[in-house]
Amino acid sequence: MGMGKQLRKYGWMGLLASVLVTGCDDAPSANRHEDSCAEPVSLRVEVLSSDGAHIQGATVTATNLESNVSITGVTDDRGVTTAINETLAPSAIRVMATAGSHVSPAQHVEWTCDACHCTPVPETITLELRD
Repeated sequence: MGMGKQLRKYGWMGLLASVLVTGCDDAPSANRHEDSCAEPVSLRVEVLSSDGAHIQGATVTATNLESNVSITGVTDDRGVTTAINETLAPSAIRVMATAGSHVSPAQHVEWTCDACHCTPVPETITLELRD
């Protein structure tokens, strides 16, 4: 094989290798849709009856104790909602549930915040409706 053919062969392979390697770096790219800060962190709230049954359709309300801003969610067929999220942070929130005439005692949730998100503490709460 002549020197010209060898150079062309390895030249194309070198170019191909450099293109593949640059596609694997962590540099920002307009084609990457991985913004982990975009999706808000949610509090998982489970609502139970006084006998421990999961309550579908219960209304869960969380209220920021400083601003009085609220978020309301409705539980799914497993008695769970994740509608309460970090948009209520960083101040503590009061969370309670209602279903018909049944009301749960309120629980307090704090937030731990970093540069990207605020995480609820605790991350999951269970509210029990009183008869």
